[in-house]
Amino acid sequence: MTSATHSTLFPPVPDTADAVLDGLDPEQREVATAMRGPVCVLAGAGTGKTRAITHRIAYGVRSGIFPPAGVLALTFTNRAAAEMRGRLRDLGVGGVQARTFHSAALRQLQFFWPAAVGGQPPRLVERKVQLVAEAAARSGLRLDRNELRDVTGEIEWAKVTQTVPDDYPGVVAKSHREPPRGPAEIAQIYRTYEQLKQDRMVIDFEDVLLLMVGILQYRDDLAQKVRSQYQHFVVDEYQDVSPLQQRLLDLWLGGRDTLCVVGDASQTIYSFTGATPDYLLDFRTRHANATVVKLVRDYRSTPQVVHLANGLLSQAKGRAAEHRLELVSQRPAGPEPLYTEYADEPAEAEGVARRIRDLIRSGVPAGEIAVLYRINAQSEIYEQALADLDVPYQLRGAERFFERPEVREAMTALAGASVAGRNDALLDEAVDVPTQVRAVLGTKGWTAVPPKGSGAVRDKWESLAAFVRLAEDYVKARPDATLSDLVAELRARQEVQHAPTVQGVTLASLHAAKGLEWDAVFLVGLTEGMLPITYAKTDEQIEEERRLLYVGVTRARAHLGLSWSLSRSPGGRPSRRPSHFLNGLRPGSGSRARAAAGGAGGVERGPAPRKRTRRGPVLCRVCGATLTEAGEMKLMRCEDCPSDMDEALYERLRDWRAHQARELGMPPYVVFTDKTLMAIAEAVPSSGPELAVISGVGARKLDRFGTDVLAICAGEEPGGADEEGS
Repeated sequence: MTSATHSTLFPPVPDTADAVLDGLDPEQREVATAMRGPVCVLAGAGTGKTRAITHRIAYGVRSGIFPPAGVLALTFTNRAAAEMRGRLRDLGVGGVQARTFHSAALRQLQFFWPAAVGGQPPRLVERKVQLVAEAAARSGLRLDRNELRDVTGEIEWAKVTQTVPDDYPGVVAKSHREPPRGPAEIAQIYRTYEQLKQDRMVIDFEDVLLLMVGILQYRDDLAQKVRSQYQHFVVDEYQDVSPLQQRLLDLWLGGRDTLCVVGDASQTIYSFTGATPDYLLDFRTRHANATVVKLVRDYRSTPQVVHLANGLLSQAKGRAAEHRLELVSQRPAGPEPLYTEYADEPAEAEGVARRIRDLIRSGVPAGEIAVLYRINAQSEIYEQALADLDVPYQLRGAERFFERPEVREAMTALAGASVAGRNDALLDEAVDVPTQVRAVLGTKGWTAVPPKGSGAVRDKWESLAAFVRLAEDYVKARPDATLSDLVAELRARQEVQHAPTVQGVTLASLHAAKGLEWDAVFLVGLTEGMLPITYAKTDEQIEEERRLLYVGVTRARAHLGLSWSLSRSPGGRPSRRPSHFLNGLRPGSGSRARAAAGGAGGVERGPAPRKRTRRGPVLCRVCGATLTEAGEMKLMRCEDCPSDMDEALYERLRDWRAHQARELGMPPYVVFTDKTLMAIAEAVPSSGPELAVISGVGARKLDRFGTDVLAICAGEEPGGADEEGS
């Protein structure tokens, strides 16, 4: 495996600051060592972005540049924050705050409220749905369960976009947003909801951000205290920031530029919550001196999966598509994605379940398999199909691992046994830590053989089995560890919510799968009306649905299945059509999609680069036909047209490329693809402009390799590649 993924479960802590940089690729190292000024990391899926920014924090702290208590790392989910804290702990860095925006703001609000307002802060309402239901009833409106959820989400959107109730109808009209009820009705519910909170002296999570914005904006003395505490900011998933969160971030910064952001506009899938990629895409405009680093080396997925992902985005439109990154897989070849059409939904679920069973039998762990769908209502039929085949599964979005009753009991039992030591009769025959864990958990329901089927009993067993596997991995990494050491590790993981892996097939929505990955992924229900979802009407909404599918594709490391069914029920009319997002990608759906252009990884500094002008159609230099296939466009001729390639020159170019690849530590095709070398050997360019017009060369590769390539074409020895960092 590569350096960016699948490191050992318990890696040794680096002993020096420079050791923190070991194993990073050139672009990741650029991120990790960019200590000054604004930094923007454009990171494609699977390129090791979390690795890069956590190593940046660790390198800054351990080299003495960042005071650990002066760093605030921000993200959008508790899971992502927990992962960041866990990685920093593995790098030997403590004291760094890694939190969600809401968590960081709530902590500050509770601290500053007595000085800013007086007394204790209002009580936080964690579930606002009940209050929204009451507001709707007081407004004379009845909402069913789904409407209640959607109206609650609409109020959240209004608040994070800083839209007050009176302005809501006008803002909705301008944004072409389709609310779940009439804009006037939602405005009334929103207005009543705010009044209810005020009457009861409670606040919601959006209020936490709004109140902190108000305190920092109008109390400069308190703002200075925050700024003296935090001097360096890191924001993960920056494409998901909302206007309200950006406003709070600006107040935290107070005009400073000690900011590092990381994101990917092609993974913007939460615009319905107020998230916008504009702040990411405009970063160079707002920070003209920014360092911009692009991460495109995909360490997660095979070339086959990456090719599909790139092809999917090559058909995208809009502003985010203009900034797409073309991924380059760093993994060996794997199986081709499998497209399957079924007669009906039950047949699709049964077919997917059988494929999953076969994968498990072939050695793929159940915990490394996922079934992803557009809406949660699709899960039930897959739960049943997997249960029928005795395949364990888990629903993504259930309660946190360390909050499960059986997990709390197991933690207590293991802690007690670690204190009792050999005085505990349970441990009399235990020869090592894993045996001790099995003995203790055996009293709580763990057995060597898992129970049949699914349900609560199986769920409990899977939780306990996760402890057993963790103990086995822990002792492999640290042979001298004791049960007390393992308990300390579990407590540290509990503190940062770094849960062990539960072995069951994951069932999750595409939105819930963001940030996760599996060896095998099945994308199901890919029909028109489901993906894109039927209520996605505008071009912008359609493109977000395409990005949602892109996120699903890029969750897969090796095995990828895409399926759809022609009818809902057996015997039903086969009226459904596969998603048009698959046109040009799946077999039999027209010409193969052209690979995305541009997107090379690297570093850019200073003024933002000018946008490239669009080229006209590419014509065959032999017969004059318009070329559409990527390979033909590189050769500048149809595949069937005669070639006049200089075979000896082609072989010299291949030898030179192999040497460059070894020197740079990258696959040969990253230097130039075979088709590009063939095009060069056919054209035999004698100048930079002649070489530049060959597809696959580009300005950056021309600067880097042009001298060598032109020397080889002239029959001379190359002088060596430019040594600047890639």
